[in-house]
Amino acid sequence: MTRPRTVISVSVTAPGWRAALPGPAAACRRAARAALAAADAPRAVEISIALADDDFVRGLNRDWRRRDESTNVLAFPAGNGPGAPDAPVMLGDVAVALETTLAEAARDGKTAEAHLCHLIAHGVLHLLGFDHETDAEAEAMEGAEARALAQIGIENPYAADHASRSL
Repeated sequence: MTRPRTVISVSVTAPGWRAALPGPAAACRRAARAALAAADAPRAVEISIALADDDFVRGLNRDWRRRDESTNVLAFPAGNGPGAPDAPVMLGDVAVALETTLAEAARDGKTAEAHLCHLIAHGVLHLLGFDHETDAEAEAMEGAEARALAQIGIENPYAADHASRSL
């Protein structure tokens, strides 16, 4: 039997992503794999990532979360069972908003790539069941984000010199 492999599909629907940073799809895959490793994901998974514009993500936020406002990242867990033992687990979808991401990166003095990777790690951790509703949950999630980002050479966004919490 062949071991299932993790599949991370990235769709760049807003052309501004390619203008803002080189290789946005590759950056997403690196960040997603790092988040899976930081969370000790037990088996191969499938994740779909959409690099969209603010209007698209705002529409998702309005339609699915009943919040008619912009946001930087949304995660939609698949919510299905484990499936066949030789198939990857369908984790879900992550959508990232271009204009909000770039504005936050500029505001916080980060590169667009570093902030995108942080948002992807954050979204993937949500797909894995992490949350930040309580202080304890936030601490666990932030720790996993920091571990994931460290794996790909990005500074801890929650360190004292990066005190802004935009997620």
